Amino acid sequence: MSISRKKGPLYLQVKKIVKDRILHGIYPMGGHIPPEPQLEKEFNVSKMTVRNAIRELAEEGYVEKKSGVGTIVLTNMSISRLSKGKRFTELLVEEGHRLEKRLLVTARERLDPGTELHGLLGAEAIRVERLYVLNDRPYIHILHYLADAVLSKAEQAEGELPFESLYDLLEEQGIALDNFRDAFSVGAASAETASVLGLSAGTPLLVRLRRTYDVEGRLVEYSIGYYQTGLQPYLVSYDT
Repeated sequence: MSISRKKGPLYLQVKKIVKDRILHGIYPMGGHIPPEPQLEKEFNVSKMTVRNAIRELAEEGYVEKKSGVGTIVLTNMSISRLSKGKRFTELLVEEGHRLEKRLLVTARERLDPGTELHGLLGAEAIRVERLYVLNDRPYIHILHYLADAVLSKAEQAEGELPFESLYDLLEEQGIALDNFRDAFSVGAASAETASVLGLSAGTPLLVRLRRTYDVEGRLVEYSIGYYQTGLQPYLVSYDT
């Protein structure tokens, strides 16, 4: 995993990555995160950087450092500011699944006039393509289209966007997310999605269209997710 000083304090980057792995069950509750020397080597950072990252995770209640034992994961739950319900990924991890996120593509993209995306986001958007891997098997292929102005401050000179968690980055940019509007349907896997998920083109998939708005009602994100529900149904938890 590559981190860079251009993306902000190194210890915060390490913290975010480790936290994300905890939330997605890569480091399971009750288990240990890798020892500090291993994290230092993986991220190519100093001992102090790793210790500061772990200290903050401990202060937030995610881990506990025990002398002679190591650093133990206390919880894999986060308090979501985006919804009163639990996130889909949290529900999967609660059930004992391991969920890994892989960033496939990040690029600025010109949108064709006359298309729905052009009407919603304008002439250009930032396209983020991701793959979710469930228990080592490709599960969800998601395409995010972000309003061009949203991440203008976050872009690096080489065009790389510095995030492990998309919504964490939006919040860091001072964008207060207010609500999601989801629409579900059944669609056929395109050649691209089929290749990513290891399926045959045309395979039926659950398709989720999401529009994410800020507190002023402006569209921040439009995403299309393709779910291989033969591996795992889409889970929803409603508060009562």
